[in-house]
Amino acid sequence: MPIPEDVTGDEIDKDVRQELQSLPKGLAEDVAKNLVMVARLIDEDPEGAYGYSKVALRLASRVAAVREAAGFAAYANQKYSEALAEFRAARRMTGNVELWPVMADCERGLGRPEKALDMAGAPEVHKLDKAGQVEMRLVAAGARRDMGQLDAAIVTLQSPELASASVQPWTARLRYAYADALLAAGREDEAREWFAKAVESDKDGSTDASDRLAEMDGVEFVDAFDEDETEDAGVTEAADSAVEAEEAGEVGEGDLKD
Repeated sequence: MPIPEDVTGDEIDKDVRQELQSLPKGLAEDVAKNLVMVARLIDEDPEGAYGYSKVALRLASRVAAVREAAGFAAYANQKYSEALAEFRAARRMTGNVELWPVMADCERGLGRPEKALDMAGAPEVHKLDKAGQVEMRLVAAGARRDMGQLDAAIVTLQSPELASASVQPWTARLRYAYADALLAAGREDEAREWFAKAVESDKDGSTDASDRLAEMDGVEFVDAFDEDETEDAGVTEAADSAVEAEEAGEVGEGDLKD
């Protein structure tokens, strides 16, 4: 797959670069460039990212960072079985537990919420950092909802991290998930309160909490571009009608002269 000229491979994380030092220099550079493309495209063009991840995997399947990148690319394309296999391979190579929450979410994607809940109660969870533990809580709550256990999902999300006034990278997503679970359970007033709190903490727009809040308040947004198009269409239609009327008038006068 083509690599843009502005991609050098030096953009990758230093830890990944260190992993690639086990490869011949030229090969390491090619792998690095493909990993950069995976990271660059995974949000906007998941299919493209997946393609680059397959190239990197073909070049260096024994590098943990490559297996991890391939896992996330597959995950972004909802290829959960493939993603889980790649994450397991990366974990075997490194021994790290960082991928535990996303592995559990793959189990959800495969229709196995019970397995995801088993993983949420495993000893590995205690080895996760705070961000990982919050992510695991989100996955466990999602699994409860998959099983139709809305009240249990709400309780699962009730935590010190949810109640904290401190805003962390995970705060908006945690509050959003809690609001969404409350809404699903028919607790609309509480849901509105937590959507509002999610909006307050969502500085980078990682959720659509503002849209959900507006929807609950009955606010309807009109796209300015669409509005302009409508106005233009109205003007054009009026002009066309005037021309048609004028032409009709001219025909009428001709008929009288005859």
